[in-house]
Amino acid sequence: MAVPLLDVPAQNGPLANELQNAFSRVLLLQSGRYVLGPEVQAFEQEMAKGSGVDFGIGVSSGTDALLVALLALEIGPGDEVLCPSFTFFATAGSIARTGATPVFVDSLPDTFNLNLSDAAAKITDRTRAIIPVHLFGRTADMEAVQSLADTHDLKIIEDVAQAQGAATPDGKPAGGQGDFGAFSFYPTKNLGGLGDGGMLVTHNPTLAEKARLYRNHGANPKYHHETIGGNFRLDELQAALLRIKHRHLAGWIARRQENAQHYLAALADLEGVLLPDAVPGHTWNQFTLRLTEPGQRDALATHLRDAAIGHEIYYPEPLHAQPCFTQFQPADCPVATALCGQVISLPIYPEMESAHLDEVISAIRAFLGGS
Repeated sequence: MAVPLLDVPAQNGPLANELQNAFSRVLLLQSGRYVLGPEVQAFEQEMAKGSGVDFGIGVSSGTDALLVALLALEIGPGDEVLCPSFTFFATAGSIARTGATPVFVDSLPDTFNLNLSDAAAKITDRTRAIIPVHLFGRTADMEAVQSLADTHDLKIIEDVAQAQGAATPDGKPAGGQGDFGAFSFYPTKNLGGLGDGGMLVTHNPTLAEKARLYRNHGANPKYHHETIGGNFRLDELQAALLRIKHRHLAGWIARRQENAQHYLAALADLEGVLLPDAVPGHTWNQFTLRLTEPGQRDALATHLRDAAIGHEIYYPEPLHAQPCFTQFQPADCPVATALCGQVISLPIYPEMESAHLDEVISAIRAFLGGS
């Protein structure tokens, strides 16, 4: 049986009537506002409430959410921003686009999240901010992040692209603890749209107003520009569709958590593979294994491909080694480098059936010699 890494149509199909009704609602808007209209405003309020803050700012993508947050915090040339080396490109790419310097920080080998001891060692008098990434749906240690930020007067941008609906082990929502939380609604995310979209959330009214300014060409009032922003606006239709899907998010996360428990129980006795920990609030945007023997991860990838089992390597190369970042000071991130040769992610989407899970488990056990 073939098992895809993700099955977006299986999620959207049962919602077809609701999604079509949302489309019709936007199509027939008497105001004709198809950008930043009432659907965007309602979705902003819903996202802010879910994050435990007062303000949401809908933007065009998760990448643009990071960029707008950096602009609103007035980070630019001469500034340094701490970020993980083991994460998606957008985190560091957004920093570089402002003219600031991304300072690459190593990862923790068990959670894959930011190593805050390494972050502390890399702080200079030019460090202005830190971007913890809640990688694969597990939150970073936000108490420790906040303590580090308070000690060194740093701003915090939470990258929540992979952790919609996640919470810290003590129950605090991801995205609502820093100066900004930046969300992505790319279709593969736990809350995925039918195209690109993003959101910033914040508890700070001044920052919220600045973010709204930067997302709309820096215009206030219309045609008057005291700063240079961009076209980072969220479409009305995308917001309407996301509002429908947002209502189902808790159920989808619960299914991901059930699937993770199924994997953890079935693979616990295997040698040569390190499993992720199940902690409260983990939403399992990915289920990622580590195979520490040289070459074993790539051999498993080949085995899964031959068995028609979907999988992905997040990520095959650390950011500090990417050619576009060679202009910056070389980074020492040995754990991140090692992880790039060891990790592999398995299907865990909510619509998986037991037979799909068992097919994946059987393939892995066959490869690793489990009975």
